[in-house]
Amino acid sequence: MEYKAIVEGLLFAAGDEGLSLKQIAAVLDVPEEVALDVVSALKEEYQAPSRGIQLVELAGVFQLTTKKEHAPYLKKLVESPGSSSLSQAALETLAIIAYRQPITRAEIEEIRGVKSDKPLQTLVAKALVKEVGRAEGTGRPILYGTTKEFLDYFGLKTLDELPPLPELQDEQETEQEADLFFEKFAETLNNSAGV
Repeated sequence: MEYKAIVEGLLFAAGDEGLSLKQIAAVLDVPEEVALDVVSALKEEYQAPSRGIQLVELAGVFQLTTKKEHAPYLKKLVESPGSSSLSQAALETLAIIAYRQPITRAEIEEIRGVKSDKPLQTLVAKALVKEVGRAEGTGRPILYGTTKEFLDYFGLKTLDELPPLPELQDEQETEQEADLFFEKFAETLNNSAGV
């Protein structure tokens, strides 16, 4: 069995959290010594100049990262206007968080009516949203709120400068107003990004 490919996939899926040697060994169902050999071999492969990522160990956790020498290119990518555009799902999620913060993922999903994991990940990655605490109650879910970068991005001094939400009379009007709001929100976002 090709353990290196499996470990590579596991580390990719784990993202910034990474995996400990113990976790890798448990998933592969092998002794830690075997897992360490696999990680070491994978780490060596990534050291080749033809590879764009590397395998690092930080505080006993292995994770995939980009190489330092590629930082100028990554910076360009992050700062380019094309990378600033957000999907409709991300825009909806961002608007809900902006107006209802602090708010849990479950509350966002209740409002949107669909799962919101990916849009939340995108917004956190773009530093427009961050974890601001934990809600009381079962499981103590994470609360999300907007960041200073969100305010800067939209040219706002405070959240009080967000346009007011309209008062709504019925469900059909609510949907029309929501569609109009998200269109205006997207327009504002794209104008701010220079798209």
